[in-house]
Parts: sequence; structure tokens; C-alpha cells
Amino acid sequence: MKISYNWLKQFIKIDWESDETAELLTDLGLEVEGVEKFESVKGGLKGVVVGHVLSCEKHTNADKLNVTMVDIGLEAPLQIVCGASNVAAGQKVPVATIGTTLYTAEGEAWTIKKGKIRGEESHGMICAEDELGLGTSHEGIMVLDKNLKVGTPCAELFDIELDEIFEIGLTPNRADAMSHFGVARDLKAGLKQKEITKELITPSTSHFNINDRSLKIDVDVKDSSLAPRYCGVTLSNLIVQPSPTWLQNRLKSIGLTPKNNVVDATNYVLHELGQPLHAFDAAKIKGHKIVVQTMPKGTKFTTLDGVERTLHEDDLMICDSKNPLCLAGIFGGLDSGVTESTTSIFLESAYFNPVAIRKSAKRHGLNTDASFRFERGIDIENVEYSLKRAALLIKDIAGGEITSDIIDLYPNKVTNFEVFLAFEKINKLIGQEIPQDTIKSILASLDIKVKNVTEAGMGLEVPSYRVDVQRQVDVIEEILRVYGYNNIAFGNKLNASIATTSPTEDHIIQNTIGNLLASKGYYEILTNSLTNPNYAELLQTNDSQTESVQIINPLSGDLSVLRRASLFSALETANYNINRKRGNLKLFEFGKTYLSKENKRIENKYLSILLCGNTLPESWTSKPVATNFFELKTIVETILTRLGLSDLKSLPTESNLFSEGLSLFYKKNNLVSFGLVKKTILKQFDIKQDILFADFNWDVILKQLSNTPVLYKEIPKYPEVKRDFALLLDQKTTYKELYELAESIERKYLKDISLFDVYEGANLPEGKKSYAVSFTLQDDKSTLTDKQIEKIMSKLQKNYEQKLGASLR
Repeated sequence: MKISYNWLKQFIKIDWESDETAELLTDLGLEVEGVEKFESVKGGLKGVVVGHVLSCEKHTNADKLNVTMVDIGLEAPLQIVCGASNVAAGQKVPVATIGTTLYTAEGEAWTIKKGKIRGEESHGMICAEDELGLGTSHEGIMVLDKNLKVGTPCAELFDIELDEIFEIGLTPNRADAMSHFGVARDLKAGLKQKEITKELITPSTSHFNINDRSLKIDVDVKDSSLAPRYCGVTLSNLIVQPSPTWLQNRLKSIGLTPKNNVVDATNYVLHELGQPLHAFDAAKIKGHKIVVQTMPKGTKFTTLDGVERTLHEDDLMICDSKNPLCLAGIFGGLDSGVTESTTSIFLESAYFNPVAIRKSAKRHGLNTDASFRFERGIDIENVEYSLKRAALLIKDIAGGEITSDIIDLYPNKVTNFEVFLAFEKINKLIGQEIPQDTIKSILASLDIKVKNVTEAGMGLEVPSYRVDVQRQVDVIEEILRVYGYNNIAFGNKLNASIATTSPTEDHIIQNTIGNLLASKGYYEILTNSLTNPNYAELLQTNDSQTESVQIINPLSGDLSVLRRASLFSALETANYNINRKRGNLKLFEFGKTYLSKENKRIENKYLSILLCGNTLPESWTSKPVATNFFELKTIVETILTRLGLSDLKSLPTESNLFSEGLSLFYKKNNLVSFGLVKKTILKQFDIKQDILFADFNWDVILKQLSNTPVLYKEIPKYPEVKRDFALLLDQKTTYKELYELAESIERKYLKDISLFDVYEGANLPEGKKSYAVSFTLQDDKSTLTDKQIEKIMSKLQKNYEQKLGASLR
């Protein structure tokens, strides 16, 4: 939210630097995120002075140019070549001197330099209106008052405003501060706490008078719950034209573009008092009647931006006797707005239901200054006052008369909030005792009335415009922010509640596994839950009852559903990095997937891991080592082992995401699926290198952990023994078969099996391959003898030969 310092000083007279005010506002909770300069004429006409044209002669080498001698108050006059047809001796003119920076209408800067034009030197420029940014005319140079003193800076002659603009990061609860008056009101409270007394200057409406009652517009509000208060008045005999300079400058300073004096007046009051208003061309209101109502679903309505919109049955509309005129509290209609031909208006000021306005604005993708305020809750007691203020301002700058009584439909008057404030609660929450007199002074500065005082506390009446202060803790927060967070001393001790946590709580386990992965060189990513609806087609699921969760008001078509799979978010991240020459990736993410099934929303937690590129980069000592499936398998098994999940069953994955891969099961529960992502999927993300991916079902893992006892065993006292086999096998025989057969034969002494060499090629019979397998044997109670070892190895060899057709090489 932009706040003009000059505008702010119309309500509270302060004469110090803006930095002090910005600091005070930030301390009060209205955080000033930045202060920028504003000049109603860009550059402020620095370097432009009044010059006196002493002589004007035709250029000898150009028919359309003149060579002038201009006195600007220096020791000698300047020679300036000028192409304007209206330049003449004796004139007082604006002269941009050497080094002056001027700006085009588009804001581009250009600097006046000494130069030669067709052989004649030129030491400046005699300026036209548009060249100075004072207008749009370029028919000739500006001719100034002959009585002006030579050398006078032109910045002193024109109504140029210099201002400082606060950019305030307004929190959603501070609806009371959505205007210059609201900020000034807060500033007054802060100054009072600093023992600086400043009166708040309120714009007067005491001179509001009805000239006649010649133009009456009836109003009918169909549902007062949607429009709890609706006010209106008519003005006639107006002259719609550009606003006066002061008003244009006020709007420009906060980033608004002036339209005309009527529209500008409503915008001015909006940002002055926080009350949105709307002016309708009275001649376009059919039946001389305004009806506030909803319209049938599917009704077409064209807004001021020329867009035809399809209305929802819950959209509140401002209508005449036949047609909708305005999307209430959000955006006006194209056919009822004020134009240059408008001579009479119906001026609306209302309080609309915040929830209804917020839903309609989101539904139509509109975010206007009016909806921004209505959604958060404006001051319902300010509606009529703001209407009078706007009507008087329009009358002042556009002429005309007020030609009707004020219509004020306010059937259910809103009362102020009543709150009991306990002294003990104040001290307990703040952690420091604040004197009662100070508390009362702060409350008075916030317009919170103290109705009664007891030993226990105070009965308070909070004004209705403070929609965020309805509880005791809200009042305490108000006291604290005005008293000053910086004024609360640090205590000598720290009190905290100590809560025990279970070792199987999700966040503890996530931290454990996150630290494990980080220690192995993985980087954690956090991706958007919103994703592209087209990704659902890549899942290739046949479940017709499962659908994506749709976003009602998506930011864009590419972010219109919640993700159903973790893979696609990870691939977007991989694509972003690969395109920036970061192709060696080790990533992990904890997150959620979402789906809709049989009208139920389902959330599933996941842990995903993505690998691609090289495990080891190229160096002078080694060649690059590419990431492979077994590296992914290793980290997957490491994670499950760290979680205490063993005795896993491995099966080829049935996931449609992988061209090849495995799924690991624990007691028939699928814990993780991992493998090589399909090329067809990678093509959709413009990824040309292999991607390895693992998708852990985190909910299932957590459930198993809560039911899995912690097991431990003593460290063996006796040595282990290793023996190797070099086996000649059929091509179709897998290492898994070797592993499982060995485990089934020898359960007591066989501790580990590993494959350390694979050979296929020359010197082997056709259809054969060679596996070198290592077996680790150990007895926990004694040292194994050679006889025991030989017996175990003979049993293994015999079974491999009989059941797998293997032979020793």
C-alpha cells in the first residue's frame, strides 16, 4: 500500500524527516518497506531557468531554424539554435541549460549537451511544453510572463510537487489502516505515547447542503445480509473534464492514473478515508431505480475493461430496473460509467459483505482497490460521511448541484464491540507490568473507551472500524504495539513448556532421514503443490474414479490442480538445473500428493529421491562415473535400514512411471518403488539424460515404524571368514536367485553375500556368464573350523549345481 507523506500531513501536522515517521509507523506494526521520491514533473525541472530572447535571426544554412541570443542571468548571453516557428526577440522563455536532464513521455532520460547544428553552436535548448513534462503540446516553445526575472528557476513557477511515498506492507487484519486517514490515526496514537501531542484533522462535511430535489433515484436492496448498508445521492449539471493539478498529483504519487474529475474524486476519497465509492451516469439508469441483488447463473455482463463475464448466482450486482450496471464492490460496468458527456450522476457509498465480495473477486480473477478494502472489512459507520465528502469534492471541482436527499438503507445498525480487559492478563501476556495510567492513555489514543474500572480490570468499548479487535488478547496486542515492543525489557529467566515427543513422530524421523541424505551429498528441495493438469495423463492410470483435486480460482492454467505424483515436481526442478549446466543432481523432498476419489479428498505423504548425471566428476586422477541404478538401490536400502525395516521383499515394480525398476515390500506393504524414469515422460520435460527416481510411501513407512519393535544384538566376539566362488551360469540366471538360494541353505552361519565381479564375452560358452560371489561366514559362539567351513561351501556348491545348473570355473 502506497501512502503519500504530503497527503498524510494534511491530517496530522508533522514537520520532521520522513525517516522518523517511517520508523514510528514500523514500530506501530505498519511496516514501511521502502520510501521513494515522487516528482509531479520528472526531474523537477532542475537546470531549467527563465531566459530572455535578446535576438532571433534566421539560420544561414537551414530555413526552418533560428539562431537566438538568450540572456539567462550569466555574464554573457547564450547562443541557442531553435527550430520553433513562434520564437521571437523580447520573449521570456524556459531554457534547459547544458547538463540538464529531461524526460520523454515514456520516461526515457536525455541530457542537454553543447553541440553544433548546421555549423552554428548551440548552448542549451528553448523548451516546448511537452519537452518539460508540463503538457502534451509541441506546436511551439512556451512563452512565459514578460515580468518574470531572468534566471529564475522554472521549478518555482509551476505547480510542481515533491513528495515521499511510503510503501507499507499492510497485514490483512489491519483494515482500519487502508487509507491515509487510517495511517494518520495510528500515527497520532504513536506520537501520544512519545508524549508528542498532535491533533487529527478530519475533513469537514458540515457545509453539505441539498440544492434541490430534482433528480431522485430509488434504491431497493433485496438482501441486507449482502449489503448491510447502502447510501446514495445524485448530483446534476456537472462538467466532466480533467481534474485540477493538485488532485492529479495526489493520485499520481500513489501510482494511479487520473481519468476525469468525477472518477478522480471517488478515487481520492477511497485512498483518503478508505471508503470505496462508485459514480453511475444517472442518464443510463433505466427506470430511475437502483436494485442491489444477485442475478441468475450464466447472465452475461461486460465490465469497464471491455471483458464480457459470466455471472455466478452468488455474485452481488448493482442493477437498474432492467440490466446489471456494476459488479458490486469490485468493478463497474462498461455501459454505466462516467464519460465526458455525463452531466448528472448517482453516487454510491456502501458496505458490502466481505465474504461475498472476496468470493466474487476470486471467481472472476479481479483484484481492485475497492475489492481489496471490502474483502477486509471497511468502517460501516464511515459510509455516509464518505459519501458527503465525495459529493462536496465533486461539486467543488466539477460544478453542479446536489439534487437529492441522501438515501441511507441501514436496517441493522452495527454496535461497538464490548471487551473486558483483565490487568493480570495484560501483565502475564506481555511479561512486564505496564502502569494503568499508561494503559488508559494508550486506549484513549486508539479511540477505545473505558466504560468502567474495577480492581480486576476494565470494561471497554471498541469502535466498530476495528474489526480485528474483538477479544481481550486483541486489545492487549494493541496496547503492546503502541507501548512499543522495544520498550519491553528482557527478563533474567526464560519460562517454557517442556513437551515430550515420541521417537516415531513424523518430524523427528524426517529430520533423521534428511540429515542422513544431506550427509551423503543430497540436497533437499521444496516444490509447489500446485501443478499442471496435463501431468495426470502421464500417470496412465486406469482408475476412472480417481481424479485430480481442482483449484477453484487458479493463478494460471499451468497451476490449476494439486499434484497427484511426486515425480513431476522433481522433474521440473531437474529440468531447471540441467538447462543451467547443473546436470549432476542428488535431490530429495518430503511432501504430499493429493487426489479425489468418490468425492473424498485424499492426502498422501511421500519422500522422493532423484539422481542423474555423474556420481563422481571428471578429474585428473579419474574419469567421470555415471550414476546407475545400483547407487539408487543402495541409498533406498540405507534409508530403510536406518529406519529399522529389514526382511524386505523385492519385486519388479508395476508403476507406469518407470521403464525398469523395483518395489520393496514389508509385510505385504509397498514401502517404495524406484527405477529408471521412462523416456516418454522425460521427453515431456525436455530432459535428454537418464533420470533415476525413488518414491517412498511415507504414510505406510510411519505406520510400520509405530508397530516395529527395536531389535539389537551383541557385537560378535569371534572372527568372520570369507570364501569366494567363480560360477559359470546361464545368461537368464539372476543374482537374486543365487542370493535367495544361499540364504535358504545356510541360515545359521551365512552372514553376508556379495557379487564382486561379472564377466560376459570371450572364452565363455555361448549363453553363459560368469559371476564372482563372496560369502561371509561367522559363528557368534565360537571360531569356525576349516571342517565346518568346507562343509558349508560344499553344500552351497552342490545346490548351485543341481538347482541353477552352475559350475565352478
